[in-house]
Amino acid sequence: MSTPDDAVSSSDEMKRKFKEALEKKNAQNRQGEAHLDGDSAIHGTHSAQTHREFRRKSG
Repeated sequence: MSTPDDAVSSSDEMKRKFKEALEKKNAQNRQGEAHLDGDSAIHGTHSAQTHREFRRKSG
């Protein structure tokens, strides 16, 4: 039969395992650089034409 001490230690063991798994998961997400300071060379469209809009006569 388990004693209260066994329940606490198994609970702590389970918490430790979950914490290790979470740290491992988060470490994989932080491996690469975000490159948030980089700027794209494309800032807008180059076409001179505008989009034509056709509306039906209402009355």
